[in-house]
Amino acid sequence: MVTAPALVRGGAMHLLDYSPEEHPVALQLGGSDPAELAAAAKLGAAAGYDQIDLNCGCPSDRVQSGTFGAILMTEPDLVADCVKAMQDAVSCEVTVKCRIGVDDQDPEQVLPDFLSRVAAAGCRRFTVHARKAWLKGLSPKENRDIPPLDYDLALRMKTAFPELHISVNGGVATLDQAQAFLAAGFDGVMIGRAAYHQPWDILAEADTHIFGAKAAPFSTPDQAARAMLPYIETHLAAGGRLHQITRHMLGLFTGRPGARAWRRILSEGANRPGAGPELVEEALTHIRAAEPAG
Repeated sequence: MVTAPALVRGGAMHLLDYSPEEHPVALQLGGSDPAELAAAAKLGAAAGYDQIDLNCGCPSDRVQSGTFGAILMTEPDLVADCVKAMQDAVSCEVTVKCRIGVDDQDPEQVLPDFLSRVAAAGCRRFTVHARKAWLKGLSPKENRDIPPLDYDLALRMKTAFPELHISVNGGVATLDQAQAFLAAGFDGVMIGRAAYHQPWDILAEADTHIFGAKAAPFSTPDQAARAMLPYIETHLAAGGRLHQITRHMLGLFTGRPGARAWRRILSEGANRPGAGPELVEEALTHIRAAEPAG
């Protein structure tokens, strides 16, 4: 997620960097000014993004002060204007990620009205985080767990708007759970924290379990870690730091022998000046040493 002002006013084009291997890749924009969002969307499209998403779900104080994120659930007509401006500016798909409501709103009334108004502006793909966001009284972290999930309401939106592509988000922890949601009628499932904290359990199996591929890209998390080494070398050569990558790899061996040593070595060493791929190699030796014999 990148804020539109950071790109349009701040010129922070490095925030759009990504690797070609990531395609199809989406850019989520934060903002509420239609013209500025359109300009940011054009920058994203020019950078090669396959999809531009508007953030209508983030509940942080900083986001609220900028009048974007979940607070936009209270202004569906403004969201519609933003979506229309973005669509007019780019040829790639423009999508919206939203909540079921905020604060004292009644989701049964708010969510269908929000979808109807924004869909009328041309949006055809929504990801619904099936929780309210409490902008007053809960922290962003608490907003990810405390408000109850209402998957049934999100699914009823698919029945009410069969022409829309509706994905569900929030609390999805396994691929079996995702498969059940797809079987129930959702068009897609977004997995966030579980995919981040347990990437091998989620991402490594998704191609075969969800998409029917005959084989996964890697057969072990060790292979996945080694496949990152050339990427790390390229990142370092461009002036980056090792921890900027390895901090996102800490959960790769979650639940497996050697996981604690893997996390400790990367956490303690990746910030040191000159740290490079050899630190990942060192951490992998502890994984192999912890593997059961035979």
